[in-house]
Formats: sequence, C-alpha cells, structure tokens
Amino acid sequence: MTKYFAIPLVFFLSCLMPLVAIGELRIEITKGVDNAVRVAVVPFAARGFGRNTLPLDITQVIDFDLTLSGRFETVPVNQMLSLPNESEEVYFRDWRLLNVEYIVMGYQEPSSKGIRLYFELYNVFKKSVEVSEVIEGSREELRDMAHYVSDIVFEKLTGIEGAFSTQIMYVTANGPVNDRQFKLNIADADGQRVKVILDSNEPILSATWSPDGKRIAYVSFEKDQRPAIYIRDLVTGQRQQITDYAGLNGAPAFSPDGKQLAMVLSKDGNPDIYVLNLETRRLRRITRHYGIDTEPSWRKDGQAIVFTSSRGGQPQIYQMTLSDLSIERLTFEGDYNAKASLLSDGSGLVMVHRRNGIFHIAMLDLKRGHLSILTETALDESPSIAPNGSMLIYATQQGGEGILAAVSIDGGVKFNLPSNEGDVREPAWSPGKRKTFVPIVQ
Repeated sequence: MTKYFAIPLVFFLSCLMPLVAIGELRIEITKGVDNAVRVAVVPFAARGFGRNTLPLDITQVIDFDLTLSGRFETVPVNQMLSLPNESEEVYFRDWRLLNVEYIVMGYQEPSSKGIRLYFELYNVFKKSVEVSEVIEGSREELRDMAHYVSDIVFEKLTGIEGAFSTQIMYVTANGPVNDRQFKLNIADADGQRVKVILDSNEPILSATWSPDGKRIAYVSFEKDQRPAIYIRDLVTGQRQQITDYAGLNGAPAFSPDGKQLAMVLSKDGNPDIYVLNLETRRLRRITRHYGIDTEPSWRKDGQAIVFTSSRGGQPQIYQMTLSDLSIERLTFEGDYNAKASLLSDGSGLVMVHRRNGIFHIAMLDLKRGHLSILTETALDESPSIAPNGSMLIYATQQGGEGILAAVSIDGGVKFNLPSNEGDVREPAWSPGKRKTFVPIVQ
C-alpha cells in the first residue's frame, strides 16, 4: 500500500481495502512492563439492592482496565484469602502471602441518582489508604464509574493521568468490494459499547475529533462519489457539509480552540493545506508549492501546523508557523516520514516511518534528535495519541487482516485490538473523557 498519499491522497486506494464491519473489539496484551505492580481488585459488594441485580460487574471492568495498561499484574479472585470491602477489613498477612502491593476495594448501594459507589486504594506495605472516594451515577453509567475508578488508581500509582474513560473512533465496512456498507464507529478505550455514528454506502475517511469531543469531522464520498468534508455534532446528531470543491477535499484537523479546521484541497492545482475559520467561513491557503502538502496536524498552542510534504523530493515532516508562514523541516532520518502529530508538550513527534522498506510507528525526540521505533509490525499507519500522552493507537496488519493496536510512548507496553468480524482502519483517540464524576464530600 502506498502510504505517503494516505489521507487524503489514498482515498481511492482506501476504497479497495478489504474492510468488514465489526462488533466490539477484543483486547490482546502482547507486552507489559517487566516489574509490573501487583494489585488485587477485590469484588465490590452490592449492598441494599435486594433481588435487583446490577447490570454490570464493575470489579471485572476495573481489573481488566488495570491489566490492559500493562503496568499492573492483578490477582485472580479465586486466589484471594479474604474479600475486604473497606480498609478496616484488611488483614495484612493475607495480602503479604500473595505479594500484593495494593488493594482496590469498595461497595455499591442505592442512591437518589441510582448507585452510590465507595472505593478505596489501600497500600499493603504502608498499611494505609492512598485514595478514598465516593461517587454517584445512574445504573446506565456504571461502566463509566468503573473506568473512573481505574483512572484514579492508575494516576495515583503511576503519576500519569488515566485514559480508561476515553473513547476511540475508527472506520469499518461490510460486504463485497463493489457493494460495501461503510461505518464510522465510536467505542470505549477498552473496545466496549460500540456505537455506529454514520452508516453509508460510500467510503468514510479521515475522521477526527474536535478538542471538546462534541464534534467530529470526516471525509465522505456520498455526494456524486466525490470527496467532501463534513462536521457532525455528536450531541444533536446534526451534520454540515464543509467543502465541495473540485478535486481533493480531505485530512480535516480541528484547531486546539475548535474554531478553525485545517484541511487539504487541490482546487487550485496541487494538493495544498488550507485553514477554514468555522465562524466566518474565511478560507486561507497556507502552503503554495509544486510538491504535495498533506496531513496537517496542529501544535497544541494553535500557533503552528506540522504536515507531510514532498517538497524535498521525499515525504518528510515540516512545521509552519502561522503568523508569518515560515517553514521548518523537522525530520531528516530516513527516506519516508509521514502522518505526524506532536506530543502535547511539544517534546516529541509521533509519525509513520519507513525502515528497511517496512512501515513502522516511530517517535522523534525533538530536543535530542533521537528517533525511536515503537512498533515491530508491518504496514503500520494512522497513529493517534491518547489525551494523557502516554499511549498511541494505530492501524496495522495481523494474519492478513487489518487490526488496531496500541503502544506506549516508551514502547514498553503493547496490545492489539482485533475485531471479531474483520478489518478496521483509521483510528482516532478522543481528546478527553467520555464521562467524569465529582467525588461526594463525606
């Protein structure tokens, strides 16, 4: 597959890719840290519900989240010598015998909102409570509450904000090559609760999130089989066509304040990068070169855009400062670098890099100039960074099928997200959390 023209110039090649609509994604952890922290997630008690069973076992969700991170080793329930729900019930000897460092425990009870959840993070070595919180939510929000607990535990033990409450977006399709149904899907970060946002008989490409997570932009061929950019409001369901120019209309990217949209258009000749003010509808062309300029991505301060260009003869990453349109080349190692995104602190650049003829995901340390290969698979593409900056998701191949995979920025944790029914492509990690909770003051 010719990767340089991916988004937007691989539109027609993408239409030939064998995609199949999927249900929920599976998780296969392929690599974790060597010194994983040993944690016990004790079954949460359900108090006062009588015969009314809860719709979800939050213990399983929390256990799975922590295991998924690759940084923790959880203890099977059938190995636990006791099942405390509060710190007062913890017997130190039971957990030292199992070499457990931390215990996650709690209980649920009915409340005016539906469910009140008490949870604690207990440090076995120090015999102390590290975290103790109470949150409330509806029965339908029980999975969100479980992800919230996982996020709190993860941040407390690693110092990194958790991303279990976030979402991922990806494209699938179903049917034969000449009669396929394309779908744009959004799921929890663990692959659960898949929701189809758009169902179309024409290709859907380059889906991206607005900074507040309330809108998405994407490219569809549904109008006269020509590419056009659309924005959809995820709250109201309303959508608006943004472009309908002759030629290419692709690679939309919201500015950090959500007021502008960078894109690639070829209406004036070669593919160049433009910026559209979504409030005034003023369109500004920011690149003018006979080469191909594509795949714009904003710097977090909104003052610059990084993009892929062939202006040097081979696809490399450049950065343009928007105030004066000055351009700086960022990548020099290798003959192919594309689809780049900056880390939120601007210290690194995640991109697709070709080494020995194989496409991998790599990170360039912009301060030290060191390039690290993060993935070991082939045909890796479309990297998208988690909002906490610690992980990224990308598309790759496994057993001849397209799957999603994730890797930590340091390369120490890896897991795959294959579908149960076929290939998936073009992942995009949400910019924030699906749901947050405010702890109740006791």
